[in-house]
Amino acid sequence: KKHNSKMFFLLLTCALLVLPLLFIKIKLNRKRNKYKSQSGDIKKKLIAFFHPYCSAGGGGERVLWKAIQALGEIYNQGVDMDIAIYTCDDYRENYASDVLKKVEKGFSISIGSRLPIQFIHVPKKKDPSSFQRFTLLAESIDTIKLAWYALNQYTPDIFIDTTGCAFTFLVAKLAGCKIVAYVHYPTVSTDMLRLVWEKRPSYNHSANLSQSSIATYVKLLYYCLFAILYGLTGSLCDLVMVNSTWTHSHISYLWRLARNRTHVVFPPCNTDLLQQLQIDNRDNLILSIGQFRPEKDHSLQIRAFAKMKELIAGLPGGKELKLVLVGSCRGKQDEERVSYLFKLAQSLHIENNVVFVVNQPFSVLKDYFSRASIGLHTMWNEHFGIGVVEMMAAGLITIAHNSGGPKSDIIVPFGPEKQRTGYLASTESQYIETLYDAWIIGRDNEQSRPLRLSAQQSSMRFSDDVFLSSFKSLILEFLL
Repeated sequence: KKHNSKMFFLLLTCALLVLPLLFIKIKLNRKRNKYKSQSGDIKKKLIAFFHPYCSAGGGGERVLWKAIQALGEIYNQGVDMDIAIYTCDDYRENYASDVLKKVEKGFSISIGSRLPIQFIHVPKKKDPSSFQRFTLLAESIDTIKLAWYALNQYTPDIFIDTTGCAFTFLVAKLAGCKIVAYVHYPTVSTDMLRLVWEKRPSYNHSANLSQSSIATYVKLLYYCLFAILYGLTGSLCDLVMVNSTWTHSHISYLWRLARNRTHVVFPPCNTDLLQQLQIDNRDNLILSIGQFRPEKDHSLQIRAFAKMKELIAGLPGGKELKLVLVGSCRGKQDEERVSYLFKLAQSLHIENNVVFVVNQPFSVLKDYFSRASIGLHTMWNEHFGIGVVEMMAAGLITIAHNSGGPKSDIIVPFGPEKQRTGYLASTESQYIETLYDAWIIGRDNEQSRPLRLSAQQSSMRFSDDVFLSSFKSLILEFLL
């Protein structure tokens, strides 16, 4: 009898857990079928992109709109589909047309008027700074709530996440969707775990925590548990696209059950426009591009630049050399960071040689692309490095951090003759040395031209056309 009672309670518990999930699945499936019936085509594919800030102007948004452009090309070939984008932007009249105009102006991406696109407005995501503790987990739970709301408004056949919100897959799988992800970087990685284990302070691991053994072990346990959950949810994907070899190795390790469904698809870079710039007779400028975020490590650039200037002070043009930092500020913290960087330049007595260009349009950046001789990048473990590709495409002698995407995919020997395409560095002394070498070479057109040309030619591997072809070939099997 005791055994029968235990079995009864076990079955009852399972039923209480499974029945609500089954009810949700049936409900969402009915919503999908009802929408198709109303549209008059039950075979039509419903596709939804989870990209809450789709109207922003970053590299992630360029991937989103290029992916939609690729679907538009498939649609024009006779594959019927309906596309929705889940957005946190407030609803307003003419929102759709305004966003499409902004995309065309900012990214030079034209979305055909025939392609049926709608925007599903969902509640705003909570600001990560509002979570005092366990930020990764709290943000992930918040995205589950957001996905639940979104999928209740519009239930697609194919759910495509382009923001790295893997926990939304739980709701999408429950709704019976095929799940596709384009991953820019893993939410948690083995590098993050190693950083905590070695007690190294960084922008997301404070010095106070790194000095405490107990705090270190607690955070390490938290990261490990989160990594397991992240791996399980990510493995629900039917198709995974990642932006670099570096990201592929981390995602394949974490999303083990989806390893055989994971492919490298380099993000679309507007290399064609930049390759039209002339590469000779460049100005005495070093260019750095990127948001003024802590992980970009602009302070390393300024320190290395200051010491490199000391080495060339007696050479023609040495005193006139300038470092131009072009980037955007997201808010007060970024603005305070720019102020700190300017004070750092002052303390090193190079404030007249460091130029800050903040929140300017692409036309200004393009002008610097056409004039600068050297490109500088210092972010550790950048998942890909669109800015690095753009500098190479513009013909700059590019120096990037010896890690992540720049190391694995971008600044690599090119062609059968294994031509140099740029420089890699990681320590301050290495940056000083490579800056000096690049500056010496860059002053001579004949000497620098082969390097600039090989960098430009190598950058074509990351063009818009390459992305469109790769994306279409992988997504097509889900549409037919």
